[in-house]
Amino acid sequence: MNDNEINALINLLDDPDKQVSELVTQKISERGIELIPKLEKAWELAINQEFQQKIEDMIQFIQFENIKTELNIWKASSEKDLLNGAFLIAKYQYPDLEFSEIQKQIEKIRKDVWLEIHQGLTALEKVKIMNHILFSIHRFNKNASNFYSPGNSFINQVLETKKGNPISLSVIYSSIAQSLDMPVYGVNLPLNYVLAYVDPYYVDDPDGILFYINPYQRGTILNRKDINLFLERQQLEKKPEYFKPCTNEITIERMLRNLLFSYEKIGYKNKLSEINELINIIKETES
Repeated sequence: MNDNEINALINLLDDPDKQVSELVTQKISERGIELIPKLEKAWELAINQEFQQKIEDMIQFIQFENIKTELNIWKASSEKDLLNGAFLIAKYQYPDLEFSEIQKQIEKIRKDVWLEIHQGLTALEKVKIMNHILFSIHRFNKNASNFYSPGNSFINQVLETKKGNPISLSVIYSSIAQSLDMPVYGVNLPLNYVLAYVDPYYVDDPDGILFYINPYQRGTILNRKDINLFLERQQLEKKPEYFKPCTNEITIERMLRNLLFSYEKIGYKNKLSEINELINIIKETES
């Protein structure tokens, strides 16, 4: 299909015949993301606001379908990279966002940590360096004043503002730690989200966990007794999964549920069905 044919197809979005416009919508959506520049150009040239709105709706539909496709690909991959999963959530709100932008910012922090650590350090010493670089040098902190902001679930926003919720700060922390061969993984603790430093040869803990880390409290070190106490205070059942690392699918689902709750809290009800669709994609992977 050449440019003239594509432009003619886009113009048919404004056809008063409902069957024609529905057929055109289907054909454009089949071409997907590649047609967005053409749609944006058509929007600029349009003088009819109703036609502009139809183009906007078409662009948003294509972008959302693209996110679903990419999330399905992520789900089907063997790696299920955590940072990439968080990027896809951010891309829902920022469709032009590139993964390389996230990688560049993470790499800058990683390099600062890498310059300070060496193999002779203990796990606790490495974590203290991580905490210093993240929370004192780069000044990451909890977004206590705007806890329900959707921005807390978008990794690009958290990297830019240096503020986030427990899970987004943990994703940044664990992604950097793992890239430095530090076995730090997420723990799906209810009403919170923490990290575990794992050593499979550590026999004093049933799950091989040396200690826990709470990025929302500037990397505070916790032990199993602290997790027990937290659950008791919250009157929560002490399920085994609350003490050990969870899968990346569970973490990404948790991020999406946080985003869903944020949109509910601020009244963005038009976003809820789409976020639920994304949650369902991730839920299908769980055993």
